[in-house]
Amino acid sequence: MKPYLTQLTPLFLITFFLFACVGDGEGDDNTVYVPGVTDSTIVIGSWGPLTGPAALWGSVPKGMDAFFKKVNEEGGVHGRKIKFIYKDDAYDPSRTVGAVREMVQRDEVFAFVGGIGTAPGMAVKQFIIDEGIPWISPCSGATHWAHPPQNNIFNVFPLYFDEAEIQLNYAINELKKTKIAIIYQNDDFGKSALVSAEAAAKKQGIELVATVSTEVMDSDLTSHAARLQESGAEVVLMWTLPRQAAIIRGTTAVAGYSPAWMASSVLSDMTLMHDITKGAWEGVIFGYYGMLPNEDNETLKGYKAALETYQPDVRWGAFSASGFMYAEPLLEGLRKAGRDLSRDSFIAAMESIKDFQGTGPTISYGAGQRQGHRSLFLAKCTSASEAEVLTEFMTATSDVQGLINDLASR
Repeated sequence: MKPYLTQLTPLFLITFFLFACVGDGEGDDNTVYVPGVTDSTIVIGSWGPLTGPAALWGSVPKGMDAFFKKVNEEGGVHGRKIKFIYKDDAYDPSRTVGAVREMVQRDEVFAFVGGIGTAPGMAVKQFIIDEGIPWISPCSGATHWAHPPQNNIFNVFPLYFDEAEIQLNYAINELKKTKIAIIYQNDDFGKSALVSAEAAAKKQGIELVATVSTEVMDSDLTSHAARLQESGAEVVLMWTLPRQAAIIRGTTAVAGYSPAWMASSVLSDMTLMHDITKGAWEGVIFGYYGMLPNEDNETLKGYKAALETYQPDVRWGAFSASGFMYAEPLLEGLRKAGRDLSRDSFIAAMESIKDFQGTGPTISYGAGQRQGHRSLFLAKCTSASEAEVLTEFMTATSDVQGLINDLASR
């Protein structure tokens, strides 16, 4: 046995040495393996409702797709092209879980961008954190992404808390109305607006005259409209899916009830909303935090041309334009990270972003800072393609932790 072991040991050592050198490598240069990164590509993933009750938001990831194709056409990032993969989850958290796991385990994504909705995002948040995958611009204004800050998650969307506070204060201070109601989706998205609007109203010395909840699958909102009308509300804050927003506008119009409507930024695609409400969106005030799609801006014009080229069936509007806006910080992080790319280097690069200006708000991150900004402005739909800007960018002063505690108790 001893001579046999003497002959085998050198072979074993050589085999072990070879595996040690190339087991974590890629190609012949022995570079460390990074999921989703090759010498020529970077795999980025996303998800959203391409079908189902929230399908109108499906133009967001399609806007991202056109953005990355434009980036690739212009040479990519440090010699690499972006391979963008996005999955349909129909706004169903159980489907989000399957889609995200598939992108991680089969497609080996390097990072995620976007991902629409609070409930779908929460269904996969812990998995993405545990896997250490960078996640840029979750498409949700919930506090879960940045409060408390997570090392690998960088938020762009303004907080729902902040937006609802800004809406409420504008209704009182500028519209001079005190009879204010809210119709909201019965989940973290809608309830975030509810608790913030109630807190802001209390500071102003009033109470909301009605709080009316909806469910994702609701299609008959007759009773909801009646409750709003019976309350005598002069202003209604609207925090629903686009489908329910169109239904409630139509239902109240038939009933002859015409308060001032203030819509969340998730309903900011005025062209789309004008179309599906057959013009009833005119006069609606909405929140927004980027360049309006029809602004006279060369970057926006380039984005619109890219959408027409790569996603010709998608309408140019706030939803598709926001896909470009959400992807801009990710591209900036990739550029800052350089050619020697890893998830750690990318996260460090994202953390170094200060006063970045794309087509959205000015964004800054830092150690322990993962909420890129807390500002938005209000505009009013005046036609299918035009809006009147009502305010400058406004920054909320809401007590985020106090509102988190209030929301948790509901």
